[in-house]
Amino acid sequence: MSEFREMRRKRQQLSNDESVAILEKATAGTLALLGDDDYPYTVPISYVYHEGKLYFHSALAGHKVDAIRKCDKASFCIIEQDDVQPKKYTTFFRSVIAFGRIHIIEDEQEKLETARMLGNRYNPNDEESLRQEMENGFSRMLMIRFNIEHLTGKEAIELVRMR
Repeated sequence: MSEFREMRRKRQQLSNDESVAILEKATAGTLALLGDDDYPYTVPISYVYHEGKLYFHSALAGHKVDAIRKCDKASFCIIEQDDVQPKKYTTFFRSVIAFGRIHIIEDEQEKLETARMLGNRYNPNDEESLRQEMENGFSRMLMIRFNIEHLTGKEAIELVRMR
């Protein structure tokens, strides 16, 4: 595992539990990968968090898939709060960044389980609809696993002071 830098403004750092709670609550974030010609490639994407891992779905081909196959290092950012304070020239923010390794799931059983997890996250309690969606689209999609190695959350100093 890599050595990840410590947060400079420690007073603003969220606890691991607070950061995980944001991952569990939010519905989308921005996935950052090493793209074509080593340019950073970021893409907004829906996900599900489960036991220290993030799961995404994808088409079978494209920039994201090429980038994942090229380099397994990635980061994922969620902005939970972004409350602009115009008169103070600041933003009351709360965000989380995950760093880790990303892989296309090759095992069919794991692919099926994670696709079901993702489907149930966004359309809970509708097994019939999920079954139909899986029948129609499962063969044309990839499931992607992001193993979190380092998780850090931060909030505006003004939010810290309000606690």
